[in-house]
Amino acid sequence: MNSILSMTCQSLSVAALAFSLITPAFAADKANALPIGAQMYTLRDAGTLDEQLSILNRAGVSNIETVDMQKTTADDLKALLAKHDIKVISSHVPLARLRGELDTVIAEQKTVGNSVIVMPYLLPEQRPTDAKGWEAFGKELGGYADKLKANGMSMAYHNHDFEMAEFDGKTALELIMAAAGPNLMSELDVAWVARSGHDPAKFLGHLDGRLFAIHAKDNAPVGTAEKEKGFAIIGTGVLDWATILPAAKKAGAKWYILEHDMPLNAEDVLTRGNAYLKDKLTAS
Repeated sequence: MNSILSMTCQSLSVAALAFSLITPAFAADKANALPIGAQMYTLRDAGTLDEQLSILNRAGVSNIETVDMQKTTADDLKALLAKHDIKVISSHVPLARLRGELDTVIAEQKTVGNSVIVMPYLLPEQRPTDAKGWEAFGKELGGYADKLKANGMSMAYHNHDFEMAEFDGKTALELIMAAAGPNLMSELDVAWVARSGHDPAKFLGHLDGRLFAIHAKDNAPVGTAEKEKGFAIIGTGVLDWATILPAAKKAGAKWYILEHDMPLNAEDVLTRGNAYLKDKLTAS
């Protein structure tokens, strides 16, 4: 009996030693993780929410930007995030909810551990048609950003190509940012910036200190990838990432968020995109 107890104690000691060696390494990996995330819109057609989070696990991505509450409750989303060890870094919340349900939005996002709200898109009928309209819209967003800051949160604006239209030498996005004040950050979708005819790296220079993140996605050569709306996996398209990534870093980007608007294979987009960003961000 004593020999059995001795062997058991030795086995437990070896296991404890192994765990003590593994745990710091795992903690170090977490601490040294690169600021890479994924926009859940990319996965919208990839099965259930549980299956989508499993894809992220396989792709090695542990940070996400949600589409609001992912069509579920805050408590259910929180439980799934815990199951998959995934963190919410930001959330796209539609304008209608910001206008009518901001207190509820704040409570939901705090439940899932998120502190950044992103205004994602303006419907055609919501888009201003002149500089004064864009400035008024910017002031409205600034009010939401101020309230979020008072609640320990922050806010960013995600662009498409139509905010790159110019009015008296300024893009609509620049008018929004100026009118909103310093509490509104930018989440710059560099693929849409490029589609508007602007240079993403140069435009990032206009956002120094007010850049929350970039949406890291690529454009395929014109006339190709039609089934994917002309988008491509980052690093396989036409965008100049050798200039974009350093410009984003200089402008203060906190996150590099993978996205594809119409992927044929969402898991491939995220797996290869994550590998590409890891390689480039580690080298920079």
